[in-house]
Amino acid sequence: MSDDKTKTGQADRARINLSEDYEVRDWAEKFGVTQEALRRAAERVGPMAEDVRRELDGK
Repeated sequence: MSDDKTKTGQADRARINLSEDYEVRDWAEKFGVTQEALRRAAERVGPMAEDVRRELDGK
């Protein structure tokens, strides 16, 4: 099932969906990292954007 882009809310903004290329691209750009670095960080700490940001800042 694909992401329903008409239903957005806090949960959507707080979580990185690694199955959606546009989300990986947008979050990587927001954090100033490569898409691969974003994926590795999310695999280590989970999909929550704040956790990924902290992981990337610690590197």
